[in-house]
Amino acid sequence: MRRHLERIRFRGQRRDEFLDLAESPNTSDTESTEDVVLKPRVSVREAEELREVEGEQQSDAQAGPGSFSAALQDDTKTDLNEVKGHLEIALLEKHFLQEELRKLKEESNVESLRQELEKERSRCLELEQKVNEVLRSSLEDSPSQTPRAPPPPPPAASSTEKQKDTLFDSFSKWLYDRFGVYIEDFRFQPEEHTVETEEPLSAKRLTENMRRLKRGFKPVTNFMRNLSALSSWYSVYTSAIAFIVYMYAACNGWAIPMFLFLAIVRLSLNYLIARGWRIQWSIVPEVSEPVEPPKEDLTVSEKFQLVLDVAQKAQNLFGRMANILEKIKNLFMWVQPELTQKLYIGLWMAFISSCLLPYKLLGFLIGVYAGIKFFIIDFIFKSCPKLRQRFDTPFIIWTNLPTDLQLKERSSTTMSRRVTAAGSRGSVGAAAPLGVSRDEDGGRNYSTKRGTFHEVFSLPESERPLTVCENGWRCCLINRDRKTPTDYIRNGVLYVTENYLCFESSSSRSGSSKRNKVIKLTEITDLQKYKVLSVLPGSGMGISIATPSTQKPMVFGAMIHRDEAFDVINAQYTKINTMATAANPET
Repeated sequence: MRRHLERIRFRGQRRDEFLDLAESPNTSDTESTEDVVLKPRVSVREAEELREVEGEQQSDAQAGPGSFSAALQDDTKTDLNEVKGHLEIALLEKHFLQEELRKLKEESNVESLRQELEKERSRCLELEQKVNEVLRSSLEDSPSQTPRAPPPPPPAASSTEKQKDTLFDSFSKWLYDRFGVYIEDFRFQPEEHTVETEEPLSAKRLTENMRRLKRGFKPVTNFMRNLSALSSWYSVYTSAIAFIVYMYAACNGWAIPMFLFLAIVRLSLNYLIARGWRIQWSIVPEVSEPVEPPKEDLTVSEKFQLVLDVAQKAQNLFGRMANILEKIKNLFMWVQPELTQKLYIGLWMAFISSCLLPYKLLGFLIGVYAGIKFFIIDFIFKSCPKLRQRFDTPFIIWTNLPTDLQLKERSSTTMSRRVTAAGSRGSVGAAAPLGVSRDEDGGRNYSTKRGTFHEVFSLPESERPLTVCENGWRCCLINRDRKTPTDYIRNGVLYVTENYLCFESSSSRSGSSKRNKVIKLTEITDLQKYKVLSVLPGSGMGISIATPSTQKPMVFGAMIHRDEAFDVINAQYTKINTMATAANPET
């Protein structure tokens, strides 16, 4: 039925029914074409199709209108199914085309980058060629421009001048081709500043760097230990032989060649050791330290302890290096004039002697003095410390030189003494300013950040902080009886008086003592060191105090000077209890 409809739709004269121009009869322009009758050619296949169509029309006419409508319904269903299939195919093709488009875009980006890279390379090559041409032209022009041009020669000698120019050009070209590479090395170029990327903090990398630093300093420490062993006569035979050889070389002026020869011998021994020879050339036997294999799986506590150990070593190392540099700086900056004066006089004497004495005699004196100082005088000073403290000038200068930290402490001590002296000169009956109370015995003022000490804690005026804790200890009070976060942890300062333990909260308002805590020492039932977080290494940074009024002991944590505070509180607690038992022996 579908074929029947298609034939009805496309019925008409077909393209191949028209007469082809190539097969048209040969007629002239004057001949008339009206007499020619165009007969369409009908092929065998078309005749059969026409017969089939006529037969179908007859059968349709016989079948009636009912069969025709059923056929139309079947055709519509099949058409819908075909349309659905075409839609699915179109969606799949769209998906695949999108994927291919994305891949093509990525490839096109790569290709564009490659093209840009090739362009940059070609530009670099062009620039290099231009630079080479400019250099070549400058080299060719510079010799000809340096000499002064003579007066113009007569025109008869123009051919000879041209010949000379061509010879000079060829010579300069040969010279540039021969030595142009070396000349380009002297081109001035701007220095390139490279920024090094900083690595994040890692416990493993920190310990590895500390071990690398220790291994790098090991040859230096071994050399210094051997020199110290020679000077202290650790091995008598070795030191005696070294002293005799050195003094003989110094008397004959061979000290410098001797040191150079020793350096060559040491390098030769290092070469043999690197080749696998087992050679030990050391006065002091080396002690091999056990190397622990690095652990891969570390707990949080072990990592924290590892970081603390490495940080402590780094702190001590940096502290020693800073002390050495600060002492050298203070020596040359006349911080201690009496010490720098000795260096100043010694430099003047060395300068005058270097100007007056011949260098041979001067070298002889310096070499002999260095040998006697190293092998004999230093041995006597090391064996007799009292002589060293009195007569060893370099040792006295170095030990008495202050560091910047020591100078700062001295200045702060001097300022406090001046303030104390100025306060003691004041009138005894003068009233103290608001928020400050005066100690009758020592004339010292005691106050907190929020007012007078006894007013903040509602204590008698006789209660003052002890001398050890005048400024208090920073800490946080953990009251485990409270459940709210604001009352559970409080930051503040802890003081100790003769009879009380006072905690001033940093969040309390001025004049308000609700958040402050006052504990009477005689009411303390238990006092011990406490570790707030069991995960962290060490013994902790807290103090636990139990009283009858609290169900759980109160904890003063995050205290940096925990041991010092605990010793002071324990000593005062013991003192108060001893005095109480002595006053009431029956109880």
